[in-house]
Order: sequence, then structure tokens, then C-alpha cells
Amino acid sequence: MRERESDNGNEHKPRLIFAYGTLKQGFPNYALMQDLITKDDAVFIGSYSTHNPYPLVCGPHGIPYLINLPGLGHRVKGDLFAVSDRAIALLDEFEGVSLGFYERLPVRVVSDGEGDGAAVEKEAEAEAEAYFGHRRFGEALWKRSGEVGMREYGEREAREYVRKEDRPGRRNTILDEFL
Repeated sequence: MRERESDNGNEHKPRLIFAYGTLKQGFPNYALMQDLITKDDAVFIGSYSTHNPYPLVCGPHGIPYLINLPGLGHRVKGDLFAVSDRAIALLDEFEGVSLGFYERLPVRVVSDGEGDGAAVEKEAEAEAEAYFGHRRFGEALWKRSGEVGMREYGEREAREYVRKEDRPGRRNTILDEFL
């Protein structure tokens, strides 16, 4: 992914997004990341984990949520991508940021030693952003899970995932469950 010039001639550096759930390689919504990669709006950097432990739980419809309660849970594994501003806008829409489903927040990540690295300079640690379950329900979801989280969203959890178009009735969102 190239750095792009803005209207005023300044270059925009790619931003880093840590994907821990359905956007990871091989998981149900990775097609969105593939499309961004094809359009030169994203580059896979590698496999990373959160520097600090965080709760990672599945909510209704098998949807994974990273909860912003640092120090609880586990160091969570995921994929790190460098993305354009255009990709950020598309990901924010996909994750329902304006609807209160997720919040994009800073997260420090550490390399697991696997990945491309050639496309973007790979560092052992990086400041990225991740989509955390919104603060309005995050802690309640953690408590509902019995305060037991996962290290990694895996194939078993992905089998429980229900795409939005396949969800029954009006109870299509986490907000229907908690608010």
C-alpha cells in the first residue's frame, strides 16, 4: 500500500488496524479485507497479539467482541493490517461505529513473528487501533460470559457466527440484548 497525497500535498501514512475476529484471514468477513487489499487500501502485516490482556468474548450470533478492560482476560491474537483512510471509513461503517456497536480505540500490539513484513516495515511492537465492543455494553457482556474470555477467535467460534442477513427477526444486534 502506498502513502497517498492529500489535497494539500501532504502524505497520509497508513494506519494500523488489529483484527481479532471475523476479519482475520480465513474467517467469515475476511472478504472485506481482501477487497481492501485488492484496491490497495490495505496490506496484511502479520500475526500480532495485544501487548496487554483484554477480554475477548462472543456475544449473540457468535459475534466476537474485544472488551476495553485492560488487564483482564488474555493477550489476544489477531492479524495486523496497514489501511488507508478510505479503509478506515469502510471498516467503521462495517463495524457499526456510528450505531454504537463498536468503538475504534488504540491498542498496543506485539509481533508473533509471522507475516508479510515485506510490504510494510514490520516492527516487534506497534500502536494500532482495534474495534472494541462499545462501552455501553462491553462490561456487561464480559460479566455475562462469566468473566471467561478467549485468547483467540478460532474456527470453533466462527462456526457459531451468524451473518446479519441470516439473523432472525428484530433481534439483530448486541444493543437488542443489552439496552
